[in-house]
Amino acid sequence: MFKYMSITEVMINITKYLVSFVCKSKKMCFQFKNWNAFFILAIDVLLFSMAHIGAYMIRFEFLPSSFRVAQMVSLLPFIVFLKLFIFYAFGLYRGMFRYAGLNDMWRIIKATVLSSLLISSAILFIHRFHGYSRAVFILDACLTLMFTGGLRLGIRVLYQNFISGEMNWKMYFFSVTKKTGKPVVIIGAGNAGEKTLREVADNLRLDYRIVGFIDDDTEKRGQSIHGVQVLGDVSDLTGIVKNFDVEEALIAMPSATGLQMRKIIEACEDCRIKYKTLPGFGELIDGKVSVKALRDVNYEDLLGRQPVKLDEEKIREYLNERTILVSGAGGSIGSELCRQIVKFNPGMLILLDSSESNLYSIQMELKHSVGWLKYITVLENVQNDSVIESVFKRYKPQVVFHAAAYKHVPMLERNPWQAVFNNIMGTRVMMEHSVHYKVDHFVLVSTDKAVRPTNVMGASKRVCEMILQSYLGNHTRMMSVRFGNVVGSSGSVIPLFRQQIARGGPVTVTHPEVTRYFMTISEASRLILQAGALGEGGEIFILEMGTSVKIADMAHDLIRLSGKEPGKDIEIVYTGLRSGEKLYEELITEGEGIVSTEHEKILVLKPNWDWNGHHDIDGYRKWIMLGLEDLYNVAQKHEECDIKAKLRTLVPEYEPQDTECIL
Repeated sequence: MFKYMSITEVMINITKYLVSFVCKSKKMCFQFKNWNAFFILAIDVLLFSMAHIGAYMIRFEFLPSSFRVAQMVSLLPFIVFLKLFIFYAFGLYRGMFRYAGLNDMWRIIKATVLSSLLISSAILFIHRFHGYSRAVFILDACLTLMFTGGLRLGIRVLYQNFISGEMNWKMYFFSVTKKTGKPVVIIGAGNAGEKTLREVADNLRLDYRIVGFIDDDTEKRGQSIHGVQVLGDVSDLTGIVKNFDVEEALIAMPSATGLQMRKIIEACEDCRIKYKTLPGFGELIDGKVSVKALRDVNYEDLLGRQPVKLDEEKIREYLNERTILVSGAGGSIGSELCRQIVKFNPGMLILLDSSESNLYSIQMELKHSVGWLKYITVLENVQNDSVIESVFKRYKPQVVFHAAAYKHVPMLERNPWQAVFNNIMGTRVMMEHSVHYKVDHFVLVSTDKAVRPTNVMGASKRVCEMILQSYLGNHTRMMSVRFGNVVGSSGSVIPLFRQQIARGGPVTVTHPEVTRYFMTISEASRLILQAGALGEGGEIFILEMGTSVKIADMAHDLIRLSGKEPGKDIEIVYTGLRSGEKLYEELITEGEGIVSTEHEKILVLKPNWDWNGHHDIDGYRKWIMLGLEDLYNVAQKHEECDIKAKLRTLVPEYEPQDTECIL
């Protein structure tokens, strides 16, 4: 049948059959989604024609005979049509041409080779190549590859260096390094380092100038990547920083061990330059994300239980349109309290804190991030009686959340008078003025360390709970909230672990058996708000926190969440219990009865007291106040052992672990 057809007719019929078959099987018959594809297709038609004509011209030294010209013209429609179809079948009109790369070039090679083989096979089958030059089709394939590949590469160069931003063609053609910007070295001359270099070169918004690579592989010394030289190893960093005025290091070694990371970070710190650790792309894709590279750790992953959800309607009833005072408003708990409170539309929010930077930070957050403007800032210590009185007198708060306190156990063991002045005296001042100015709700933030305390911090908080309960019977409903460690708060073990992991370890744990109860900052804040809604006066609220968590287990989990292997990439070292620290914490003490509340996850402790030997609450209050005066007098002298002895007279269950003070 084919011998009665011309070569062009045969090839067109074969092509039609192939097009019909592929369209039916893949359902993709030239369904272009944008005009860019039509534009590239039109240019390819021109390039295919130029490749075919150029092949004849080169083969016959630009003087083809009339026979060759007629042959060239007769083949041109079929060749162009077949190449278009093959290129489309290989997906070369569906890509984003600005991102053309090696994969696209490989598909162009396969499409060109296949189309040339089909053309050559058809001519061989019909005419046995009689009267056709084989060199023409080889030249045609080479020119097609060069023209179409060059077009796509040109689009990428044009977009990245002209259309997308600044004119950057000099950098592209001569060197990937920028001539201006902060001088930076890349530590790691491997795949991650090369990708980092290209990202810095491509991203014109990064004000970096890569001066060189650093790598401990001696074989790489003196070699270069994209024109950027490997200057030496980590031990040479000091000299490199001095010679090139390096200001920062980008650590591109995602597979580095903890020991290697420690060595690199110590070298950067010795040279007093900043450093950033970059995760590998494989780690980002498979979920092994470093702690700070993309996001903070999801602390809920570390709790070992589901976060507790609280009753927001009850909270809204006593916060809506009320004037609310938050002491310690700039701290971890206080600032989260403020964020939660504004959701319930208070009438006015009074922010009280002794730290200027913390107070400014929460003020700016409420103003610019939340858009909350109904606030007053008060920069003062809670124990300043005259200032606190003026605040209550002027603004008349209806709800008070007292979160101001010193809470770092070892710090207060060495400075116990600050626990007396800030924690105890400050709490008493806040309570006295709350009662005097008839505040509706007063909520004290306490801690599980107040249960059978072994440290000054816990003892001071237990005294605060006792002061609160001595005010029973007043207009103000006073209650306290006792919870465990708050993950992510300042002083929490988690931020310390994160810093240690970022440095390559080791992660330090005091004891392999030490356990703690944990909750998130948002949980703690909502529990405080919920307590204000549930309390009638004198209660101590606790959250049903499930089982306690071993700190060592938490360290293992955090290391794994950071994409590392405990004991292999990051070492865990046990340092021994600190002064005043217990192996485990408790949430209730002897004599406190647990009573359920209307919320299934919140319990309340209502002590069965004997008013410490007194017959009524008035006698108990007098005893407490006299004891506080004695405690203040001792604290003024800054005598650690005397302060601890006086605390023990107020809190008999307090058992200091300090062997220097024999009580």
